[in-house]
Amino acid sequence: MKRKTSQRAALENVFDKEDRPLCVEEILKTGREMVETLNQATVYRNLKAMVEKGALIQISHPMLGTLYERTGKEHHHHFHCRKCDRVFELPGCGLDSKKAAPKGYVTEGHEIFLFGVCPSCND
Repeated sequence: MKRKTSQRAALENVFDKEDRPLCVEEILKTGREMVETLNQATVYRNLKAMVEKGALIQISHPMLGTLYERTGKEHHHHFHCRKCDRVFELPGCGLDSKKAAPKGYVTEGHEIFLFGVCPSCND
C-alpha cells in the first residue's frame, strides 16, 4: 500500500478546489499554493497513479492537450474560454449519438467542446 504524501493530498485538494477539467500547468500552479516544493515530475507521477486508481480521467482537448477531471460525474461536455483559457463543464448532453453517426457506424462515445467567452470574461 502506498503512503499518502503531502503532494498527493495537495493534488486531491486542487481538484476539490477547482472541480473542473485542469491541465498540468494549472494543477502545478494551484498545488504549489499548498505545497511550495511540488514539482512537475511529482504532478505527472501522481496524476498517472490517480488515473490508474480510477479517481481521475484524462480528456483529450483539441487545442490544450490532455486535461484531467474527477470521475463519477454524469455525462457532460466542455466549454473552453478563449480569453482566460480555462475549461468548464457543461451539464448534460444534447446530442443523440445514434442519429449523429451515419448509417452503419457504431458510436462508442463522444466528446464535445464548445469555444467562446465565459461569463467572467464577458463583463
